[in-house]
Amino acid sequence: MAVKKLTAAEQRLVAEIEGKISRHFGKVLEDATPKMVYTACALTARDKVMEMWAKSHKQVKEEGSKKLYYLSFEFLMGRLLATNILNLMQTDEYRNALESMGYKLSDVVELENDAGLGNGGLGRLAACFIDSLTTLDLPAYGCTIRYEYGLFRQKIVDGYQIELPDSWLENGNAWEIARPEETVEVKFGGRVHTDWVDGKFVCHYENEHTILAMPYDVPLVGYDSKIVNKLRLWSAKSPDHFNMSEFNRGNYIRAVEEKQLAEVISKVLYPEDNHTEGKELRLKQQYFLVSATLQWILREYETRYGTNWANLPDKAVIHINDTHPTLAIPELMRILMDEKGLGWEEAWDITCRTFAYTNHTVMSEALEKWSFDMFKKILPRISMIVEEINRRLMERLENFYPGDTGKHKWMAVLSDNKVFMANLCLATCFAVNGVSGLHTDILKKDIFADYYRMDESRFHAITNGITFRRWICNCNEELADLITSKIGDKWIKDYNELQKLKKFVKDKEFKAEFAKIKHNNKVALAEYIKEHNGIEVNPDSIFDVQAKRLHEYKRQLMNILHILADYNKLVENPDIDYVPRTFIFGAKAAPGYTRAKLIIKLINTIGEKINNDERIKGKIKVVFLENYGVSIAEKLVVAADVSEQISTAGKEASGTGNMKFMLNGAVTIGTLDGANVEMLQEVGADNIYIFGLTADEVEARVRLGDSQEVKNIYASNNVLRRVMDQLISGELEPAHPQLFQDLYQTLLFGDYGYADTYMVLRDFDAYCETQDRISKDYQDKEKWLEKAIMNTASAGYFSSDRTINDYNEKIWHLKPIK
Repeated sequence: MAVKKLTAAEQRLVAEIEGKISRHFGKVLEDATPKMVYTACALTARDKVMEMWAKSHKQVKEEGSKKLYYLSFEFLMGRLLATNILNLMQTDEYRNALESMGYKLSDVVELENDAGLGNGGLGRLAACFIDSLTTLDLPAYGCTIRYEYGLFRQKIVDGYQIELPDSWLENGNAWEIARPEETVEVKFGGRVHTDWVDGKFVCHYENEHTILAMPYDVPLVGYDSKIVNKLRLWSAKSPDHFNMSEFNRGNYIRAVEEKQLAEVISKVLYPEDNHTEGKELRLKQQYFLVSATLQWILREYETRYGTNWANLPDKAVIHINDTHPTLAIPELMRILMDEKGLGWEEAWDITCRTFAYTNHTVMSEALEKWSFDMFKKILPRISMIVEEINRRLMERLENFYPGDTGKHKWMAVLSDNKVFMANLCLATCFAVNGVSGLHTDILKKDIFADYYRMDESRFHAITNGITFRRWICNCNEELADLITSKIGDKWIKDYNELQKLKKFVKDKEFKAEFAKIKHNNKVALAEYIKEHNGIEVNPDSIFDVQAKRLHEYKRQLMNILHILADYNKLVENPDIDYVPRTFIFGAKAAPGYTRAKLIIKLINTIGEKINNDERIKGKIKVVFLENYGVSIAEKLVVAADVSEQISTAGKEASGTGNMKFMLNGAVTIGTLDGANVEMLQEVGADNIYIFGLTADEVEARVRLGDSQEVKNIYASNNVLRRVMDQLISGELEPAHPQLFQDLYQTLLFGDYGYADTYMVLRDFDAYCETQDRISKDYQDKEKWLEKAIMNTASAGYFSSDRTINDYNEKIWHLKPIK
């Protein structure tokens, strides 16, 4: 086969890559390992980004532009090489250059570790946002912690989840730039002495514990964009590198103990908090992030604009993504008062005009709160400021809701010896938003209703979105190319263009190409499953996928119980007309979430039973993909036929996985929850499968608190009763017949006397009936293809570019860099 002739640009790229291998590793191409080739590619791409960054930084500085600082405990970036070369418009150049060197681009990008900077939807949303902000030429910085070991690496052993360290930095991170010259101090504990000196309030610290926060910057380039933004990662360092005295006395462990204890702050994302030490570490992490970030923001402002702090909100908007970074509010107050000499009223006015807040949960029990005793011990000065914020808040509430002590307590920042982080945001921020229409309605009518009545203008509904660059252009290149061949490439940056695809819904040629691409992706996923799970699956079966964080309200339990019910039917009559299905799960459970981990065990137990039962002739396969993350998600969303979005109505704020599957032509089965509501509006009722109780119906049942309904369902539904009884009969785990007793108990009787908290049994029959409809409809291949294409063509609204435009119009008011 003739070797493809390289262009001049591609020849230069080959020389650059070989030069990096030579200068970075002291090797020639023939002796280089694939990892070295990956690193060389990353460094050549980074060089181009750095050149753009220098020009972009100068332009932003000259224009004096207002900047967004997006504080999030997670940024789930995924692999950056493929994204960066796509955004640099150089994917073909790298593909051809590498091919001439004997490598495939697809193989090289797989060698990059997923950055361990997030867990699920919260982090992936933040990553999509920073991509869209940059693509839209809006100046913005993401801010988070540089977690050395991420969340955890999931391993499935005997069906159980085992947590291992996620050593994503073991080979370094080619994209980050250390900034030791910008290190700042963060203080914990000790005592605070206050005094008035020359009419000014002064604080003195005594016996405080100091941690150094050193920043690492990751430059981020947008798609065909001229500016470069950055993700700033803070790493904890000890001011005392090594205790030589202890070492010389032979106390080798003690010699490094102080350093290790200091640096544990940035070791792990979401350390287990079912003990006091874990709770304290989480609180320290939150303050560490915000204190370092606020010091940096104010230092930058003062360097450029001087000490006219009243103008800070005109130059910076700080967005709090969920409640984890909420301590930024009292920290800004602390710096403005204690270090910059402002009085309370002036500092409070600036603070209230600087911060905005996104809420991500409608479950009041999930809203963060801290023991005030622990809070005072770790953050003595911040606790003083929080007390004063709360005192002044109580005065405001008394004026607005006179004498309503119950309401005052519910809305307080400090109540029952606890600090309520969401209330701190609500008491302060100039803008508050939910992440879907339904979610925002629940905030306004229910958990935040009292704050909403005080100032309705602050509340906004902004539905989440995803970046098309990663979630189709990168991970489904064939489909992206097909779309471009029909409607041009403007859709990659202009989400409205995607609607033009609707005129091809019934086009035979387009449908055939679309079907071929889906089949190719299913074959690739089947090969991955065979390699990693040892399970052979049929690419012609329905690929039914539920991939998301494991939580009871997301109802993976309902999914697996339905699978067990289908299996029972096949065992009883193997020759019934059953459309073959491959059910695929991807999920991590929080290490301390025992029930969620038990559901993982149940999925794997049922999966092993089904996969090895020859009686059903392979008509059902169950696959649990371990260590679910961005890179595995990229394989799943492109291959799925059915997307499981089956959360209890009213519990999911938005979801973004639903959008990724939709964009790639999967058809959704879901409840009227989160962004599923808007998906129904966009795609039409014929192209999505909606079932189950509505949010209002769920709420009505919760208020009624009647568990008899559940007992009646159990007694009257033979299919459901059979699968429920299998949980405790020993049929699934003969050696441990009571293993799944807890799941049986919580569904039928509840934890606190209220059965079926997340409506698994109440929605089970409707779910099974809807799954039967899907099986029937899937057999009409032409009609199913039209549904799939219609989903892709209707996904434009769920672009994160649209989401960012909404945020900017309603909240941030940034100006694009010219």
